[in-house]
Amino acid sequence: MTQATTPPAAAPAATGAPQTAIRLRGLQKHFGDVAAVDGVDLDIADGEFFSMLGPSGSGKTTVLRLIAGFESASAGTVELGGVDVTKAAPFERDVHTVFQDYALFPHMSVLDNVAYGLRVRGMAKKQRRERAQQALDTVRLGHLGSRRPTQLSGGQRQRVALARAIVLEPRVLLLDEPLGALDLKLREQMQVELKQLQRELGITFVFVTHDQEEALTLSDRIAVFDAGRIQQLGTPQEIYEQPSSAYVAGFVGTTNLLDAETSQRLLGVAAEHALRPERLRLTPANDTESADAGEVRIPAVVVETIYLGTGNRVHLRTEDGLELVALEQSTGSLDDSGHRGEQVTVRFARADVVALTPAP
Repeated sequence: MTQATTPPAAAPAATGAPQTAIRLRGLQKHFGDVAAVDGVDLDIADGEFFSMLGPSGSGKTTVLRLIAGFESASAGTVELGGVDVTKAAPFERDVHTVFQDYALFPHMSVLDNVAYGLRVRGMAKKQRRERAQQALDTVRLGHLGSRRPTQLSGGQRQRVALARAIVLEPRVLLLDEPLGALDLKLREQMQVELKQLQRELGITFVFVTHDQEEALTLSDRIAVFDAGRIQQLGTPQEIYEQPSSAYVAGFVGTTNLLDAETSQRLLGVAAEHALRPERLRLTPANDTESADAGEVRIPAVVVETIYLGTGNRVHLRTEDGLELVALEQSTGSLDDSGHRGEQVTVRFARADVVALTPAP
C-alpha cells in the first residue's frame, strides 16, 4: 500500500500547517467473506479536493459510505476533524453527500429543494430562504429559484444538488460520481465549475469516480483503488508520470508495459517498466540522425493509425513482436498520419521509462 507523506497545502491552521479533515486508520469492511475495504490508511487535508479513483468493485464507494456513516466499519477508525466518528450515525457527522441520482423533490421549487435541509433543522422560514438563495447564487442559479427541477437541464440539476449540500455548510462534501449521468460536453463543463466552486468555498471535497481523466482534471491528490486497497496515493502528476505498478500505469491513461525480458533487451535491466505513448517519437526507417547517448531506437512497422482530432494514436509492432502505442500531435495536414505497413524507427529517452514495483 502506498501512503503519501505530505498532503498539499490547503486551508491552513493557525500554525500555518494544513489540518486533517478526514483520517482513516486500518479501515476494513467485509460483506460475508468478501473484503470490500481491506486496511485503508488515509489522511485528507482541510480544503483539499481529493479523488478516490478505481473500477467498479475496487472499494472506493464503500470507503465513501464508511466516511458518511451509511456503512459500519468491520474494523478500523474514521475521524472527522480529529473526532472519532466510527460509531456515529450519519446525521451526527459534519458531512454531506451528493449522489449521481440527485434525488430532487419534483413537486418543490428549486429554492425550496435547497432550503429543505435547513427546514428539517428547524430554521425559521425567512432565514432558510435567504440562506438557500445565497447557495443558489454561489452555484450561479440564483435566477432559477422559482422553477421546478423538471424545468432544468441535467447540469443545472447537478448544481441544485450541490447548492442543497453547501447550504448546510458541511466541513466535508462527499461526491459519489455526481457527473456520471451527464453527456461528455456537459461533464467537461461541470468539471471546471466544480473545481472553481471548491476553491471558492474552501470545503474539503472527496470525489469518487472511475473516470481517470476526471480525477486528473479535478484533484489535488488521488488515491487509486483496487481490491479494497489504495494502490497509489499522490498528486495527479505523480500518479500519471510515476505510476508505482503495472496496475496503476494501465488504469490511469494509456501506457506501454515492458516486461522484464523486453526491458533486459532494450534497457539492460531485467525489471518491468512503463512508457507513456506521448514519450515515443517516430522517424523514417532510413533516418540517419544520430542517436543520443540516453536514447533507445527500435525498428517497427505501423499496424494501425487512429485519428483523434488533436493527434494520432499509432499502433506499432517491432521485428521481435513487441506491440507499442505512440501518440503524435496533429500538424493540421490532411495527410499527417502514418500509413499502415510503413516502416519507421521508434525513438524514446531512457529517462522517460518508469520502473514499476513488481506485483506481490
